Amino acid sequence: MKAPVASLGFSTGNPATDARPGRAFTLIEIMVVVSILGVILTMGAPPFFRILQKEGMRKAVSELQDVCSNARAQAIMKGSTAEIVFHPVEGRFEAVGVESGTPLPSPTSGSGRAGRLPDGFKIEMLDINFLEYCESEVARVRFFPNGTSDEMTLILRSDNNERRAITLEVTTGLASVESDPQKFGRQ
Repeated sequence: MKAPVASLGFSTGNPATDARPGRAFTLIEIMVVVSILGVILTMGAPPFFRILQKEGMRKAVSELQDVCSNARAQAIMKGSTAEIVFHPVEGRFEAVGVESGTPLPSPTSGSGRAGRLPDGFKIEMLDINFLEYCESEVARVRFFPNGTSDEMTLILRSDNNERRAITLEVTTGLASVESDPQKFGRQ
């Protein structure tokens, strides 16, 4: 007795007997999967972009930390004192070299060498070496070649009453940020 040709794995030429059902995805199944992925991506994209894009308080704090870090690094690398010059009333600040009194190279906002508070933000408190400079035209914080700095506490406030305290650790010259108003006075 002869075995059927189709059972040996050979094609008979008949599409009805040659097809193997259940071995491939249908177009409808693929479209459903792609639709579900599209819904998940559209729900997850806005929070992802908010993380990447700095705005408001995050931008102001980040710029200030960058300028502090840059001034500290310049003081250490060049072996001479560097400063951050604050203009509290105007809401701007920049890193400068002490010898020349001129801004370090490229003092533009967002460069890590200068910054400006966004609209709707103000400096609520600026204490340098335990003296208040919030209403002053100019205030200076020094960074020394050994990595230390002047004492500084700065509190930023937005129009939405969002507040952050940025402090410089005197012995390391590193900036830290506190967002809990209950802890602002205990630093």
